[in-house]
Amino acid sequence: MADGVCAEAVVARLALHLQTGIRAAELAKIVLDIVPSNARDAERLQEIAGLLRRKPDVFATLRATGAAVRHTRDDGETGAAVVTRLASSFDAAAAISETASVQLASLGDEERLSATTDEVVAWLKQQDFSGTRRDILDIGCGIGRFEHALSNSFNRMIGIDISSRMISIASERCAALGNVELRQTSGLDLSEFDDGSFDCVLAVDSFPYLVLAGMAEGHFDEIARVLKRPGWLALLNYSYRGSLSWDRADIGRLAEAHQMRVVINGEKPFRSWDGEAFLLARGGGTLLRAASSDVEPEAPKIGTDPKEEIMAPAARKIGCGKQHGDERGLDRNLVKSDQYQDHAADQAPKNAVTPCPLPAA
Repeated sequence: MADGVCAEAVVARLALHLQTGIRAAELAKIVLDIVPSNARDAERLQEIAGLLRRKPDVFATLRATGAAVRHTRDDGETGAAVVTRLASSFDAAAAISETASVQLASLGDEERLSATTDEVVAWLKQQDFSGTRRDILDIGCGIGRFEHALSNSFNRMIGIDISSRMISIASERCAALGNVELRQTSGLDLSEFDDGSFDCVLAVDSFPYLVLAGMAEGHFDEIARVLKRPGWLALLNYSYRGSLSWDRADIGRLAEAHQMRVVINGEKPFRSWDGEAFLLARGGGTLLRAASSDVEPEAPKIGTDPKEEIMAPAARKIGCGKQHGDERGLDRNLVKSDQYQDHAADQAPKNAVTPCPLPAA
């Protein structure tokens, strides 16, 4: 609860990270046995325990959905192999729960997911991200929730995902939308798109999986290539390393390398989701916000212990974000992962496949 996230996110984190076979009712009792430090904590503990007691089956579903996606990288596992494994994992998670697979904190509830989606959409519109003359690429579109929610706010939107099941679900949900196109992608690059094809690129809880696969830097190259001038990138959750300063440092370095300006630098603007928001601008054009950076990023030290504990958000695709994932990902949750061997681990060799992304939303 230390992050101040909502009760639903706490329950999702418990489901994702508790390794024991404890049941929801037992966990609710443990929660109520905690001695709160203040009245607000007491209220939140009651709320968390209430969710566990009222939705014991949901807790089991969250655990199964979260367990479908592994957020570690095996020794010697290539980036392409990671992407292939994640694609199958996202398929499996969506088969358990379509809604929870893109956001565990939705507790598998369609209304909760819609509320979070609407909040993110409102934030995007506030930043003047969408527009009826703009073409948007959604990397890691998941079940197509943003395509559906934004359908009246863009000229054309293409959603791509590595999960065949999620693309199938998204296709059904968006069948009546003539300005939406959904494609299953290899997750290796954006070679199917021409230079300067899009006004905006959206990536909600997909970059953490690109970081895991060592493809985040290569994908930045691709995004810069397909963006028009001016162009905008909205990136919600960069990694699950649990260090905002590291993420800010990486994004600042990549933005400078691609002549992009960081407009919003890792803020947490959402009430129902703990995602960290970054907004970048490329080329000319203006946005509503001036560049923000209230915390000077501290570059991670080379040689970080590869076994260090990593926090993962409870958001989109499971990972607590997309899958963890989203709306697959859970913020600030401990995940032991040798994917983050050091600050340079995010960089893919020039000949490595670049990403595309993950399911989760």
